[in-house]
Amino acid sequence: MRRIIKALVRFIFVAVPLLIVAAGAGVVWLARSLPPVSGTLQVAQLSETVTIARDENGVPHISGETMNDVFAGLGFAHAQDRLWQMEVVRIAAQGRLSELFGETTVDSDIWLRSMGLYEAAKQSYHLLSDETRAAVDAYSAGINAWMNRDGRTFASKLPPEFVILSHTPEPWEPAHTVAALKMMSVTLGKNAADEVMRLSFARLGYSSQDIDELLPLLPDDNAPPLPDLTELLELSSGPLQVSENQQARDTFVLPLEDETRKGASNNWVVSGARTESGKPILANDPHLSLSAPSIWYLTHLRVEAGEGARNFIGATTPGSPLVLLGRSDTLAWGLTNTGSDVQDIFIEKVNPDNEEEYLTPDGWQAFGSKQETIKIRGGDERVFTRRWTRHGPVLPPTYLNIGQYLPENTVAALQWVALAPDDLTMNAGLRALEATTVEEFQAAMSSYVTPMQSMVIADATGNIGLIAPGRVPIRDPDNAVMGRAPVPGWDATYDWKGSIPFSRLPRENNPPIGAIGTANTKIVGADYPYLLTLDWEEPWRQDRVDELIVNNRTPQTFAMSRDAQADVLSLAFTELGPKMVALVEGRDGVDVAAVATVKSWDHEMVRESNVPLIFMAWLRESMIGIYGDDLGPAFDPWFKARGNVMINVLDGKTQRDWCDDGRTSEKESCADILATSLDRAIADLKERYGSDRDSWSWGAAHQSAGAHSPFSQIPVLKSIFDVKVDSPGGPFTLDRGSTRLRSPDTPFINASGSSFRGIYDFDDLDKSTYIQTTGQSGNPFSRHYRDFAVPWSNVESITIPANPALYEPNVVGTWQLTPG
Repeated sequence: MRRIIKALVRFIFVAVPLLIVAAGAGVVWLARSLPPVSGTLQVAQLSETVTIARDENGVPHISGETMNDVFAGLGFAHAQDRLWQMEVVRIAAQGRLSELFGETTVDSDIWLRSMGLYEAAKQSYHLLSDETRAAVDAYSAGINAWMNRDGRTFASKLPPEFVILSHTPEPWEPAHTVAALKMMSVTLGKNAADEVMRLSFARLGYSSQDIDELLPLLPDDNAPPLPDLTELLELSSGPLQVSENQQARDTFVLPLEDETRKGASNNWVVSGARTESGKPILANDPHLSLSAPSIWYLTHLRVEAGEGARNFIGATTPGSPLVLLGRSDTLAWGLTNTGSDVQDIFIEKVNPDNEEEYLTPDGWQAFGSKQETIKIRGGDERVFTRRWTRHGPVLPPTYLNIGQYLPENTVAALQWVALAPDDLTMNAGLRALEATTVEEFQAAMSSYVTPMQSMVIADATGNIGLIAPGRVPIRDPDNAVMGRAPVPGWDATYDWKGSIPFSRLPRENNPPIGAIGTANTKIVGADYPYLLTLDWEEPWRQDRVDELIVNNRTPQTFAMSRDAQADVLSLAFTELGPKMVALVEGRDGVDVAAVATVKSWDHEMVRESNVPLIFMAWLRESMIGIYGDDLGPAFDPWFKARGNVMINVLDGKTQRDWCDDGRTSEKESCADILATSLDRAIADLKERYGSDRDSWSWGAAHQSAGAHSPFSQIPVLKSIFDVKVDSPGGPFTLDRGSTRLRSPDTPFINASGSSFRGIYDFDDLDKSTYIQTTGQSGNPFSRHYRDFAVPWSNVESITIPANPALYEPNVVGTWQLTPG
């Protein structure tokens, strides 16, 4: 016994300290994976020296003699600060996530491989202009220069994620850059999911009128009635079962499969005739999935050659050399997702006598096919055969559970503009950097393909404009579906009939009203001859932009644009809230205090108040109570805050009685459902946040998601890698914060919001402001990993001046890259 005690004492006093020292040394070794603030390196592809000077916010000011040298510097800076993020994007584009993350991402890999996204990217790269390929090559060289450098003594050469997962990155190839840009289309694509929802409703037996009530169109679209999908597609109807695949979805969910991760945005531009300074003001805040690190990386590119320096400042995405949002010396531009319908799902009949063939208007034709092998970390390989038809790739049956809805002996194929091998969007992005006027910028978009964006532009001479470039299919006038639902692949009526000519795409220059604003809803008038989409966003944010900016005749100022970006008034809830209150007020047993609280609410989604939380919880339970029984397993994919849907049902404007619960013998009214839903909402909030209602706050429940891939799924690492902060706003406010209502654990989290905010004032462009959601670094050991989070939540910003005299005093470190 004495020996055991002595051994234990020896272990405590010798081994434990050694373990602590080893652990500490490991942390120090990982912490030294941060790039040194200053250094020098030879890069063979450079023509002259490139300087990367980082300021106190971690923003690099990259200067060089040529544009390509500067792009090499940007690739170097991206790799220094965001290498893991870039690795995930390029691995995703190739359908190789399971090599990193294991079994949980196999479905995502099967979908990505089936789409052939990376093959399309490689084809597109070879079709780019010589100048664009040279730029992409230079950018790739900068990335590889950082990855191939000699490591420091007692320091990890790679960021922590590579070490934890024992992963070594491969050299960066130019096609990876094109693929990274294509992944933006995956993030912003939405129509296929809408089509699958309508298919699921038809499969449940709902009529076209019922479907329109669940996914209402804008009143002025005057669309043809949706055909009976059961007859059109030869569907059976009846109850659906939830498959095991649907119950246990990938932890790495593709944005294309999740309504809460779809892109939205606000932008506006005001001419000098409408501003106090007499100069244009442009503002932009794209709404995207909130991640850690942010999707955006702020930068300043400075080309010194020629008569004078040229500057480009704004938001880039690691993996691409383009300044997607920002300004030059004479121009500013801001983007919102147009939401054009560039996806169609075709139901293809499989030959019952030969499963290798499908039916076309000309008879049976063989599928294209290729065997794919997915390597799985910690598991066996998964081999599958991807197939394609004349329309495009065959969708895996697990995609949004589409296989459960299809008629027997059919498959679904996706036609999607983003898969075009002749996608020359990169050409357009680089040509835009050469533009100096609004019209030159618009002309530069002629080769732009995807994703379609509503771009507002202003130039130093006072012009303002808009263009929405992109390849948009033209559908046959006899195609009454018009992109809303899957269509018969064997009928040529539903084939695409070309695309909208560039000259006929939405465009506007110096409108008489002196301002342009967009917010993802309809951007064209009734006289526009082409279909862009029928699935526009609800117009609440657009109405608020019009009220505060476009139609506001008060002379506009920089501060007014900043206040508009911070606006948290929900016009949807201003209309919906009083209707809900009126239906339950005075009923026996209703929570009087909760009703009074919501009734007195000003519908501002502020952080400090508990009222937005009470209302959102009530709305959540009400939607579950009204629609959950009807939609069954089709409910969750549809479930999000839907203002127009709720207003219509409470106003009695629906043909179907959605409020009656079909699972009970009694007939429930909407008031009955709202009353019981309020009780459930208050009980749920007490369970989540305690019984003291005064301690509840919207901001704490509505924290920004800031999820890291993949460590947000690992409790011991989540607190280190995730970036969360209390945030205001809601699904219909300008300072947007889309919730994830279907999540049982975090239904009120800010899943998708203002991922970047920029305001450009031509009175002094160096006073333009910028902010993104987390920080410049992707390494959690950096002080710039999360230093933007609180300022972002407060709608504060930083400046990034182009004038060296303004930024050089704040430089904290400089790298020099020299020709090798």
